[in-house]
Amino acid sequence: MIQRWAQLLVTHAKFVLVFGVIALASAGVYGAGVFASLSDGGFDDPDSESARELALERKNFGNQSVDVVAIYSGDELMATSPAFRQEVQDVLVGLPEESVASVTTYYETRSPELLSHDGRATQVLISLAGGSQDEMSDNYDAVKDDFVSDELETNLTGPWAVYGDVNTIASEDLAQAEKLSLPIVLALSLIIFGSLVAASMPVMVGAVAVIGALAVVRLLTLFTEVSVFSINVITLLGMGLAIDYALFVVSRFREELAKLPENDPAAVGTAVRATMATAGRTVLFSGLTVAGAMASLLIFPQSFLRSMGYGGIAAVIVAMLAALTILPATLMLLGRRIDSGRLPRWLKRRGRRRATTDSDRGAWARLAHSVMRRPVTYLVVIVVGLLAIASPFLGVKWGSVDYRVLPAEAPAYIAAEKLNTEFGPESSTANIMLTGADRQETATYIGDLDAVSGVDGVQPIEQAGRTTLLRVAWEGNSQSAFSQDMVGDLRGVTPPGGAEALVGGLTADTVDLLASVGDHLPWMGLTVVGVMLLLLFLAFGSIVIPIKAVVMNVVSIIASFGVVTWIFSDGNLEGLLGFQSSGFLDATQPILMLAILFGLSMDYEVFLLSRVREQWDLTGGPSTSPGHRNTLAVATGVQKTGRIITSAALLLAVVIGAFATSGLVFMKLIGIGMLVALLIDATVVRALLVPATMKLLGRANWWAPGPMRRWWEKYGMREGARSAAQRHAAEDEQLVSS
Repeated sequence: MIQRWAQLLVTHAKFVLVFGVIALASAGVYGAGVFASLSDGGFDDPDSESARELALERKNFGNQSVDVVAIYSGDELMATSPAFRQEVQDVLVGLPEESVASVTTYYETRSPELLSHDGRATQVLISLAGGSQDEMSDNYDAVKDDFVSDELETNLTGPWAVYGDVNTIASEDLAQAEKLSLPIVLALSLIIFGSLVAASMPVMVGAVAVIGALAVVRLLTLFTEVSVFSINVITLLGMGLAIDYALFVVSRFREELAKLPENDPAAVGTAVRATMATAGRTVLFSGLTVAGAMASLLIFPQSFLRSMGYGGIAAVIVAMLAALTILPATLMLLGRRIDSGRLPRWLKRRGRRRATTDSDRGAWARLAHSVMRRPVTYLVVIVVGLLAIASPFLGVKWGSVDYRVLPAEAPAYIAAEKLNTEFGPESSTANIMLTGADRQETATYIGDLDAVSGVDGVQPIEQAGRTTLLRVAWEGNSQSAFSQDMVGDLRGVTPPGGAEALVGGLTADTVDLLASVGDHLPWMGLTVVGVMLLLLFLAFGSIVIPIKAVVMNVVSIIASFGVVTWIFSDGNLEGLLGFQSSGFLDATQPILMLAILFGLSMDYEVFLLSRVREQWDLTGGPSTSPGHRNTLAVATGVQKTGRIITSAALLLAVVIGAFATSGLVFMKLIGIGMLVALLIDATVVRALLVPATMKLLGRANWWAPGPMRRWWEKYGMREGARSAAQRHAAEDEQLVSS
C-alpha cells in the first residue's frame, strides 16, 4: 500500500500538491468559524445522580443553582443604606428575563450571610436561564456586563464567571503559546537541518495540521457537542506531531538522496519511494497509535473528555495525512533544493554526522553497547528510579474545577477570595430534590439531614405538591475531602416512606465525576492497550515488542504523574511556577494526559524500533549469530535514530513548554507533565531501557506464535521490503566491516 502510494506521489506530485493547497485553503475558510460553534463546561455524566437532580430541579422549579455571585462594595456607603440599596436595585432591575432566571439579594431575604463583616459590601446570588450549558454560557456572556454598577465596585465570581475567565485566558494563552513556540521551532529547525528550506518543512506541516483539524472539529460540531478546550489539544498535538513527522520524513529523504549520484535523474523519485517505505510507514503507524490512544477518550460520558478525543484524533490524522501527502509531494518537487539556504559551516558538520549515522560506532551506538553489556543493572536502577519518582502519586487527592485553576490576578479569582475573606468562612451547599413525600415526611427528612455531622442548616427552597427542593449548607471548600464525604453522608440519609431523594450541587458533581471516571477508566485502559498491541504487532510481527513497549510506557507515564502530584497537589514549586496549589488534581486532566502520553510515547518507540527491525532483517543470513545480530540491530537502530529523536524531542518540548507557561493551572499541569514524560521517553526509555530490555530478550524480541508469524510474513507491513539475497549480502558486508 505504501509503495503504491509512493509511486503515485512520484508520478503525480504536482497534482497532489495543488489538491492539498486547495483543500487547505477551503479548510482555513471553513475552520475559521469553529470558535462560535464550541461549547463550555461538559464535565458532568448525564446519568449521574447530580445530573438527574439538576434536570428534575429545572423541570419542576426552573434553575435554582447559584451560577453567578455579584459582590457590590462601597468605600463610604454602608450596604444597608438607601442609596446603596437603590444603586443595586437599579442594576438588577434592568437584567433581561430571557437570560436571568432568578436573583436573590439581602434586601429581600435579610440573610446575614449576604452582608460582609464590615457591612460595606453585599453579595447577590444569580441563577441563569437556559436548559443546557451552552444556553447558560451564552446567557452569561450576554448579561455579564449588565451586572456592573457605575457607582459601586463590582466583582463577579461563581461557576460561570470562572468558566468565562478560563475561556478568556485559554484563548490568550493559546495565542501566546503560538507566538512563543513557532519562531523558536523555526530557529531550532534551521540549526537541526542546516538549511532554510528544510527547516521550513516542520512549520509548514504543523500549520497544515492545525488548520485542517479546526475544520474537522467544526464539522463535528454539526453532530455533537465539542468543548472549546479541544482547541488547545489541537494546537499542542497538531503542531507537536507534525513537527516530529516532518523531521522523520525530511531526515530520511535527505539520507536516501545522499546515497544516490547527483547526476541520476531518477534519484529524487527513488529517494521519495524509499522514504515513504521507511519513514512514511513509521509515520503511518505512529499516527494510528496516537489516534487510537485519543479515541479511548470517547468512552467517557463527559463531553469535555470526548471533545479532547475529537480534537486529538482530528489533529493527529491531519498531521499524519499532511506528512504523507503534501510533504513528500513538496520534497519530490524540491529535490536536492531541500538543502537550499544552508547555514555557514553546515557542510562540515553534516559530513561528520553522516560518517557516524550509518554504522553502529557513533556516540549513540557506544551508549547502547554500554547498556547492553550490563542490561540487568541498567534495567533495575532505572525502573526503581522511575517508581521512586512516581511514589507521590500514591497519595494523590482528586477534585474538579474551581476558581483556583485561575491565576491570582483573574477577576473571578479576586472575587472568590474577597467572598471568602469578607463574608465569613468559605461554605458549600448541596441541592436535594425530594419527591413523593408529604409534609410530615418532608419535615422528618429535614430533621434527619440536619442531624448529619457538619451540617450548618437545611432550608426548603421550593415546594410543589409532594416535591420539595432543599438546600443543605456546611463550612468548607466545595472540592475538599470533607465536602466530598459530606455528600456521601447526605446520600446515606434515607427518606421516609417511599420518597426518593437526589443530591446535587457542585460537590456532588465532583463526587459523581470521580465515580464516573473510575468506572470508565478500566475500559479506557483496555482500549488503549488493545490498540497498541494490535498496531505494534502489525508493524513489527512480534507480540513481545508490543507488550514490552506498553509496560515501559506505563512506568514512564506513572513517573510523570508522580511529578505533577508532587508539584500541583502537594504544592511544591508554587512560587517558581507561579500558581497556587488547590491541594488536589483535577480528575479529568490525568485522564487527558494518559491518552496523550500513551500516544506520544509510542511515537519515538515506533521510530526507533522500525530502524532496529530494518537492521534485524538486513542481517538475517546464516553467518550471523542471533546474539550478535540482535546487538548489532539495536546499536545501529539507536545510532541511526539518536540525533533525529533528540531533535524531535527538543522541538516538541518547545511546543509543550509554551503551554506550560499558561496562567491556567490545569494547562500548566498538562504542559509540565508532558515535558517530564517527554524527557523520560526521549532519554531514559529510548537510550537506556530499550537497549537493556532488547538485549535481555534477544531473539525473543521478534517472537510470535506460528500462525501469527506466518500471517505477518504474508500480510504485515515491513519497513523497506528486500530480498533474501540482498539481506544476506548486507549481512556479509556488515561482518566484514566489523
